[in-house]
Amino acid sequence: MAQSTFTTQLLPSLSGKIGILQLNNPASLNALTLEMIRSMNPTLHAWLQAGVRATFMEGAPYEKNGKSKPAFCAGGDVKAVYLAGIAKDDAEKDLAADFFREEYILNHQIATQPPHVPQVSIWDGVVMGGGVGLSVHGKYRVATENTLFAMPECKIGLFPDVGGTWWIPRLKLYSQWQNKSVVGGVGNYLALTGARLKAEDLLYAGIATHYVKSDQLEEMKGSLIDASKVDDSSKLGDCAASVLMSFHDHTIDLEKSFLSQNRQEIDYAFDGKDSVEEIYTSLESMGSDSQFGQSTLETLSQMSPTSLKVTLEGLKRGSKAQNIGEALQMEYRMSQAFMREGSDFYEGIRAALVDKDGNPKWSPASLEEVTDGIVESYFEKLGDRELCLVGKESAKL
Repeated sequence: MAQSTFTTQLLPSLSGKIGILQLNNPASLNALTLEMIRSMNPTLHAWLQAGVRATFMEGAPYEKNGKSKPAFCAGGDVKAVYLAGIAKDDAEKDLAADFFREEYILNHQIATQPPHVPQVSIWDGVVMGGGVGLSVHGKYRVATENTLFAMPECKIGLFPDVGGTWWIPRLKLYSQWQNKSVVGGVGNYLALTGARLKAEDLLYAGIATHYVKSDQLEEMKGSLIDASKVDDSSKLGDCAASVLMSFHDHTIDLEKSFLSQNRQEIDYAFDGKDSVEEIYTSLESMGSDSQFGQSTLETLSQMSPTSLKVTLEGLKRGSKAQNIGEALQMEYRMSQAFMREGSDFYEGIRAALVDKDGNPKWSPASLEEVTDGIVESYFEKLGDRELCLVGKESAKL
């Protein structure tokens, strides 16, 4: 059962008819904690009941070398989940279930927010993992020259969750090498490699909706607040659309993005492949002269073999989901399987965030050892622990 919590890590405020949420955990690049989730969920619900015309999400800046740096959200607080998972106390272990359950409920609430009450998320700085889940399901996602976006979960023995199995297969980037009427390989590429994207990539892929220079964000925020005060007798008008477009910088060159420059190779290697092994074979066939092929093989070699196979299967199943609630239900099953004792998740977090040796010992250690039976076990139903979400979402991507 979701709880309501007050925390200084989330600073909600109302200005005009805009509900503003500032993520305020700068020491961890605004990493999403369970306390933040428990504060955000009831806050958003109350604002919708009160008739706000939009919600606005931004991250607090952090200090580095005496200078202020922007950050949106570096992801969920996976170290806290790790510590809960290895705890001997059953009450502490519950956090590993509660965190994902309540986070996914929040993701669903954002995805089902009425389109005439848009969420505007400001992707100024790092946007990863749980931070993507807070924002990508909202109607508007504003990138800046500081944006760094990724879903790097396979590198920590997890999978791109928070609705990733819903939106990633639905990127409207059609294949450039095979069947031009089918979605290409960009989604699989992003999910499996954890590729770090800049604003140009995000606009190119349709993941971000607008590009605004960071020095214009405060002015844009003020204009949104002013627009929310203008009377709209229909009560269904989107007060943000025209403001965002007026600040959008049309000079951004999408064709210079990494994704654009490497689309044919991405589609060749990742489009329509039934297995991770097929992706490897395609990359290897590019030869030693292919910088993309060689660097991508090196990246994949660092990932948990189990995460790679479970992620690809999750994307296939997610592409067939009828709605995001169905996808999140599946992801909750997956998340709880990754919380099992001995899972690669614990080794991935140990290597990345605890011992910080950067040398995880995956088990199984190779793709060949990750059998179909092992993969299937990550999708088993949970009985009375199932996550059941209902509600009609509007397509945002």
